[in-house]
Amino acid sequence: MTQPTEFYYDVASGLSQGRRERQEDTIAIDFPVGMDHGFAVLSDGMGGHNAGDLASGIVVTEIFSALKLQTLSPQAFETKIKQTLCDAVSDANLCLEHVTAQQQEPQIMGATLLAPVLFHDRLYWVSVGDSPLFLFREGTLTRLNEVHSLKAEIDALLEKGQISALEAANHPDRECLTSVLMGRDIPKVDCAQTPFRLQDNDIVVAASDGLEFLEEDQIATIIGKSQDKHSAEISAALLDAIHTSDDPEQDNVCLCVIKRSRRKASKPQEPKTAKQSSMTVFSAKVENGASVYRISRKVTA
Repeated sequence: MTQPTEFYYDVASGLSQGRRERQEDTIAIDFPVGMDHGFAVLSDGMGGHNAGDLASGIVVTEIFSALKLQTLSPQAFETKIKQTLCDAVSDANLCLEHVTAQQQEPQIMGATLLAPVLFHDRLYWVSVGDSPLFLFREGTLTRLNEVHSLKAEIDALLEKGQISALEAANHPDRECLTSVLMGRDIPKVDCAQTPFRLQDNDIVVAASDGLEFLEEDQIATIIGKSQDKHSAEISAALLDAIHTSDDPEQDNVCLCVIKRSRRKASKPQEPKTAKQSSMTVFSAKVENGASVYRISRKVTA
């Protein structure tokens, strides 16, 4: 029987088609009950008709299968985490190459990738593209992974004062990706050997870029209001905010909310002891030839 761990993960995922004609995001999670490890895999597909959902499905299936196999021996998995994640990305990319070549009408298809992997209080991840991995800690929202798009480079120009805030916000190439899985060389893969250490009550949100139709301060406010609730309620609150905003350009959204919490210590039960009793006779008399007694019984632990 699996023994409960000191910490546990409360995990929920969500999916929305937004205003797109098709759902091209794919997500899968694996957090076994009672275990102190788990992972999620999500991908945002892109391409022509039906190519995007096919691409994201391939990426998630390949990565999920590779990681699930490794979780059979979590301690060994963690010792080779970076190599395993990078190999899984290469295999998924190779699979995309094969599938693309077999299409009757070859077309460009690709997908982003984000896969957070957790062991107790240690968070690892691999990401390619612009899907954000957020940490909510003590009221502050922080992005943990790299942004593989021109957005990062344009924002760097803004910080240097080389372009204005208006130019940065409206730059036509702002959302262009600089790295993606599409069966070719992958320019950038974000995969660190050293884990990020989580604290009690940290909340991790892995999502496709459709979540970023909300501003980061909006996301932080929503999580802050729901931080004491279950992850399913946080996930629902984020999706509700997206639906309420009713942006006509709203992209597909998939997300995974992961709360790390400490189990409440159960009150230790006092050891059971044998009970003792004593009996006292207060009075006695004879009625109709029979002896009648008034007795008081005292029970003590």
